[in-house]
Amino acid sequence: MEFGETRPGKSPPAFGRGAPSRRRREDTPLREFTSLDTATFGGLKGKRPRMGAPRYKSRKDTRQAVRFTANARWSVTAGGKLRLPKIGDLTVRWSRTLPSTPSTVTVMKDSAGRYFASFVVETGPHEVLPETTPELGIDLGLGHFAVLSDGTKIDSPRFLRRAEKRLKKAQRALSRKEKGSKDRDKARVRVARAHARVADARREFHHRLSTKLIRENQAIAVEDLAVKGLARTRLAESVHDAGWSAFVAMLECKAARYGRTFVRIGRFEPTSQVCSQCGVQDGPKPLHVRVWTCGACGAVLDRDVNAAVNVAKAAGLAVSARGAQVRPGLVPAPRGEAGTHPTPRPSTAR
Repeated sequence: MEFGETRPGKSPPAFGRGAPSRRRREDTPLREFTSLDTATFGGLKGKRPRMGAPRYKSRKDTRQAVRFTANARWSVTAGGKLRLPKIGDLTVRWSRTLPSTPSTVTVMKDSAGRYFASFVVETGPHEVLPETTPELGIDLGLGHFAVLSDGTKIDSPRFLRRAEKRLKKAQRALSRKEKGSKDRDKARVRVARAHARVADARREFHHRLSTKLIRENQAIAVEDLAVKGLARTRLAESVHDAGWSAFVAMLECKAARYGRTFVRIGRFEPTSQVCSQCGVQDGPKPLHVRVWTCGACGAVLDRDVNAAVNVAKAAGLAVSARGAQVRPGLVPAPRGEAGTHPTPRPSTAR
């Protein structure tokens, strides 16, 4: 939940009469350390889920965060402001209404200089959407962000590519500034804000599309792509710009929340090689081949739509390529009937 500039009131004195006790001032950092110690060593002893070792904070990391528990005596005022100890009342732009009284708030500052507040609240049972009939397979790609098994093709927004010129200009301005100067800090914030706008636009696109697909379909199947491997190729920038992993994670999370079925199929399934009409595997094809004809049944198949249908079938979903670019091919005539013959042939009809 993003909020604007801080407008604190008069802070209490740090020492002397009216100052908060030392125990209260040191309570939050001590609890942070205790929770980190419990999470790390509890996992090593097998008492909690195993976690990685704590990492040292980088001196160059401009991100900051502080957590306030109930003992810190923070609150949400009747006017919708966030009241924090030793800071005061903060104006908040709420993204949603809190479902219950929060127990903990974490205030975070990102590299672009924006502040966010994250609350820990208790929620009721998850909202289950009414059941629907459609089941969907999704083939993720670069030319189109997603191709659905019903023939729908969703264009890739390419947020990073569209903002590339603006990002390069901001980065060049940053490189000209003297290290350690205030101008360099200002230029760094401008670069961070430009990247944040791209990330926010991509995240908004993922949320809108994933919510739409979850609401309209009872079951969804996707392929488990090797994103790390693809990110080491010449297509790395386009792969990161698409953000497949974040989109699939949203689908999985929303499917569990709203009572939908989500299935991942193995990355080694030959979805682009198998004909979705007859099931015959026709072999690998170069990437420039976007439409191909099945050698067994003669069906003309769109590569991406055919892959999306095969993704759904591999997941056990009953789908068909409704509206897809699939058409039956020409049926070859029997060899005895093809062409003309120079000499009449005897008829076998009786």
